[in-house]
Amino acid sequence: MSEKEANPTFSKSTGLPRKRFYRARAHSNPLSDSHFPVPISPGQVDYSLHYPQHFPSSDQVDSGKKIQFADIGCGFGGLLISLSTLFPETLMIGMELRDKVTEYVKERILALRVTNPGQYQNISVVRTNSMKYIPNYFEKGQLSKMFFLFPDPHFKEKNHRRRVISPFLLDEYVYVLEVGGIIYTITDVEELGDWMKACLENHPMFEALTDEELKADPVTKLLSSATEEGQKVDRNGGQTFRAVYRRIAPSL
Repeated sequence: MSEKEANPTFSKSTGLPRKRFYRARAHSNPLSDSHFPVPISPGQVDYSLHYPQHFPSSDQVDSGKKIQFADIGCGFGGLLISLSTLFPETLMIGMELRDKVTEYVKERILALRVTNPGQYQNISVVRTNSMKYIPNYFEKGQLSKMFFLFPDPHFKEKNHRRRVISPFLLDEYVYVLEVGGIIYTITDVEELGDWMKACLENHPMFEALTDEELKADPVTKLLSSATEEGQKVDRNGGQTFRAVYRRIAPSL
């Protein structure tokens, strides 16, 4: 009997971790202090820990290959899994504050790599607070896509400063996004959808994608279907509110 077969946290049929053993609160307070290692700068991120097939050791990091997609608040990793096969040559990472959820995604990716040799080597997850440490992980203009799917709405007005999309944080996202990079947001809370769209619309370095561009982008179809939250909304017949914007160069 293999170790995973004897371990009740893994499914005997699929070899994947069972979600019920990794349940956590739906959201965490991003303003509270958490204790986990944080790289001093993007150059200190050890790619060999995240992508061992691409970087066999920390001494063999290819400076030409960097993380390009970031899923902020990645939850149980559904979007990462879907994107991995859609963009097999692109390195991407999920950033999650909840420790049990991060551990689940890590185990899920490792299990998928074992059952699908050669696949899912381009995705990883890290436990961190993206509202505080985005510049610690990514260089200027490094990312081509950022995802904010079903973030905590923080309904109370006094807690709006905790929202992951805000005028202040958009300045940080502008820094790490390349010109032409895209930021994807979706929620099932109309007020939050209006808020995120207004923040992006009012920022001078973002412009909305046209309807034609949205239809041509294969990623937009995944926003409401790839995550556990999106699937739950769909099962309940709920409505979603999407805002997809492109990072543009500053006007002179």
